[in-house]
Amino acid sequence: MNRRNFLLGGTAVIGGAFAFGPNLTSDGAKAAADETFEITKTEAQWQQILAPQQYRILREEGTEYAHSSPLLQEKRAGTFNCAGCELPLYSSKDKYDSGTGWPSFTKALSKAVGTRKDTKFFMVRTEVHCMRCGGHLGHVFDDGPAPTGKRHCINGLSLKFAET
Repeated sequence: MNRRNFLLGGTAVIGGAFAFGPNLTSDGAKAAADETFEITKTEAQWQQILAPQQYRILREEGTEYAHSSPLLQEKRAGTFNCAGCELPLYSSKDKYDSGTGWPSFTKALSKAVGTRKDTKFFMVRTEVHCMRCGGHLGHVFDDGPAPTGKRHCINGLSLKFAET
């Protein structure tokens, strides 16, 4: 077997794993379909109230490009609310610059977010969603600063900032 055939064969195997692999759908997506939330809408209704990129993130568990959110630089006092249902999720007091390119927070407001296991892309992560509408926000990691040690890495398009 020559190098070219080896590389092409390896690429085909990896491509097949991504196309047909069992870990490409999130446990969170399955769980979200089974959960009930205070605010529920049809997909058509969500598409009417959300911009296309917000819909992709909040309803299809997408991710925005790093460093693309204006909220990354937001430094005023206020709250970061769910872009889908306006529920206050994060306080500006808990926002910090994680250097990752997404708005990051050490903690969420009380009874604002829920979490579930996410196994997409052969990784195990903790997905964060809005407790009121179930909208996907981002992920939480255990590499944040004191006092919580958590980093809520949140898509800016899933949030609306409200100055206080």
